[in-house]
Amino acid sequence: MTHELHTRLQATQQAFDSVAPDYDGPRGNNAAIQDMRDEMWAWLARSFAPGSRLIDLGCGTGLDAVHLAEQGHTVTATDWSPGMVARTRQRARDLGLSERVHALTLGAHELRKLPGNGQFEGIYSNLGPLNCVPELQAVASECARLLRPGGQLVFTVIGRYCPWEVWHYARQGRWARLKVRFARDTVPVGMNGHTIWTRYYTPREFYAAFESQFELVTQRGLCILVPPPYLTWLKDRHPRWHERLWRLDRWIAGWPGVRTLGDHFLIVMKRREG
Repeated sequence: MTHELHTRLQATQQAFDSVAPDYDGPRGNNAAIQDMRDEMWAWLARSFAPGSRLIDLGCGTGLDAVHLAEQGHTVTATDWSPGMVARTRQRARDLGLSERVHALTLGAHELRKLPGNGQFEGIYSNLGPLNCVPELQAVASECARLLRPGGQLVFTVIGRYCPWEVWHYARQGRWARLKVRFARDTVPVGMNGHTIWTRYYTPREFYAAFESQFELVTQRGLCILVPPPYLTWLKDRHPRWHERLWRLDRWIAGWPGVRTLGDHFLIVMKRREG
């Protein structure tokens, strides 16, 4: 690992450590984010058989991990931020789920350290942790190692083309900020006075890292017509219109062309046999 890469990973870790104590609030789980989480939970329920052994990449404060544990799954919850992992462990203890949620301080770029070749039925990552990983192909190879044949990946990833974001920053004349998502390499994004090093993907670019070992099952846009979670005014002021947009979003999210749009995209892949 180069010194520059190490420095960027440390900066990202420190940024998430700094927000871990209040990340369940408006910063990391406001009502709009919970709507996105609900969409992910529906796809997780469709993708994983009851009682599956799962890995959570970028578990944050453990909301997804404990939800799945409550559904009967066993989750190895991993995150690069020790502060986030501590929150996940505490959440699991408070809910009596410590036997089903095993939280580890482990970045997705460190999956080689995780034992269990072919011992997991599924791996998931919600709301963009994989945008912070420096080398996706290494993640793909480790996911293939850890999953049994036919096991599935379910990821939501921050996409490149978000119509609402273009409108939002163009209206303010913030042209430099508008261009951030269109960068083709890793870029610095500020959070809580710290820097998160992030790369934005099209679904095609993202899948290219996994294609040799995983078959594409589903690809859908997420928050195409619905505003992204940092624009909560529509949900706050016009909840009925917000729900109508969600219904339309779900309807069109898988259409060719449209499915490349949105604040995030959802992608489901299955490990190839052999």
